Amino acid sequence: MTSIFIGELAGTATLLYIGNGVVANVLLKDTKGNGTGLLAIAAAWAFAVTIAIYVSTYFGSSAAHLNPIVTIADCAKSGDWSMFPTFTGAQLLGAMLGQLLVWIHYKPHYDITEDPRAIKGSFCTDPAIKNTPFNFISEAFASAIAVVALGTFSSIETGLGPFMVGILVWAVGLGLGGTTGYAINPARDLGPRIMHAILPIRHKGNSDWGYAWIPVLGPAAGALLGAYILTLN
Repeated sequence: MTSIFIGELAGTATLLYIGNGVVANVLLKDTKGNGTGLLAIAAAWAFAVTIAIYVSTYFGSSAAHLNPIVTIADCAKSGDWSMFPTFTGAQLLGAMLGQLLVWIHYKPHYDITEDPRAIKGSFCTDPAIKNTPFNFISEAFASAIAVVALGTFSSIETGLGPFMVGILVWAVGLGLGGTTGYAINPARDLGPRIMHAILPIRHKGNSDWGYAWIPVLGPAAGALLGAYILTLN
């Protein structure tokens, strides 16, 4: 059974399972990858995006957005918002499912990890330095450049598309991820944050809902900015 909804759900679940899987591997206690840092995280997220695009396409979403900023930019450029609920609803549920798989996969390590920031970091983003205006700007600008870059990929041979998106995410992570952890994807942050709030995890602390709007509205604003920039050509 295939459809746009199933494709976006399966692709986003794959993205989060691998992407936040590496974050859990880096941050949680006594994992094989503990302490390997941003280079490992950025690389695995890049590879996860490429793999997730193929999964999403196979299960019925030829667009393989996997990210509400891509959907927002696409809707803003076309003026047609009719598919927005289908794409973003599937992306949010897929992100929640992917995070559930991460929690199950690393359950013994969650049980022995006592640092609440490390636990939360394997679910959702937080800033290195909390500064609301600049945290918002970081997410908005990183998302805008991602949308602009994606808009230029239409001129590239189709078969290279998933790999170019992976390279883009890798570059954004290494170049721009040092401030807020580069959510650049509202579903990627909100879905796992919801799971952080509801899953029974020892020492998890709070889910920081006071910050949660930034990795949602910042990327959304960046998507609109990026879509506008693309119309200038």
